[in-house]
Amino acid sequence: MFVIEDEIHFELIGKFSNRDEAATELNRLASLPWDHAPNVAPCTSWAKCGRNYHLIEYDMSQTPWRELSRTQMLEISADEVRWHSEG
Repeated sequence: MFVIEDEIHFELIGKFSNRDEAATELNRLASLPWDHAPNVAPCTSWAKCGRNYHLIEYDMSQTPWRELSRTQMLEISADEVRWHSEG
């Protein structure tokens, strides 16, 4: 399973069965304004904050899930949209 998480706010954005589905969602997030849901940060200083989306792959065959990889993918803020890896 693949999970998109905002590492700054420890917020789960979505769960996906494969990397392609997660990549589609990351592209959608990158196309949305930084100050609109779901990109608007949940903190009180949201106007000066942003999102730092990571793609995490988990092995779900055991409990608790085992993290296989974590990749910083996308940053979204008032200043920029910046891809860090695939996208």
